[in-house]
Amino acid sequence: MTDLDPRALRDAYDTQIRPEIPDPPPPGVTVERDGPLVRVLGLDHGGFLTYRDLGGLAGAELDELIARQVEFFRARGESVEWKLNGHDEPADLGDRLRAAGFVPEDLETVVVGPVAALAAAVPVLPDGVRLHEVTARADLERIAAMEEAVWHEDRSHLVTGLAREIEADPQSITVVVAEAGDTVVCAGWVRYVRGTGFATLWGGSTLPEWRGRGIYRALVAYRARLAQQRGKTLIQVDCSPDSRPILERLGLVAVTTTTPYIYTP
Repeated sequence: MTDLDPRALRDAYDTQIRPEIPDPPPPGVTVERDGPLVRVLGLDHGGFLTYRDLGGLAGAELDELIARQVEFFRARGESVEWKLNGHDEPADLGDRLRAAGFVPEDLETVVVGPVAALAAAVPVLPDGVRLHEVTARADLERIAAMEEAVWHEDRSHLVTGLAREIEADPQSITVVVAEAGDTVVCAGWVRYVRGTGFATLWGGSTLPEWRGRGIYRALVAYRARLAQQRGKTLIQVDCSPDSRPILERLGLVAVTTTTPYIYTP
């Protein structure tokens, strides 16, 4: 896949996916605008700030925009994530966020590539493991329990967030688990971005004792086939250092990075 143009793929990501606004908004979710910035409220366990670009804001004007978000979420007593991409301007945006009290979390790589290459992959699952689409809250709770075992932190917000998305539009998202008997060993979901050629992949955590056995690859290929069936042509993933090599071998290309900046009152 060396003929893929990372800049062209990044431009498609910027114009078709950003700003990342749930469509349709799940029950209880509101979307507000503050200049070029979009605030998403009620989606998960905190607020979310997204944008396509900041319209050339810099210096004092940019600091004022950031300060308004700090004050807004301080008044709500709620944390918020500002999703910063590596190519966002101005170049000192991360420094200005830190100065305002935002704390950066782990950097991830944004990879993009054609659906067809991933959908054509035919990885072999280990004996006794099967892939299964789920919508029931009990299954979402099993996914959260698996994620908590992997990450050693509360993931109960996944249950509420995914359940709301499924309720709002079950055709916009598919949640898939890999099961060994009654045990969820890996899980991920695919969102079909309305009005675009994109599908986006999320999740993918795998229990430590089940890693290195092709389960994550199989889950990627399965979700890519679902995207292909819906006419999507591009896949995008915010990936960790663990999953990036797998996704690049499957034909995805790194186009930028992304870092969550978190403000907590």
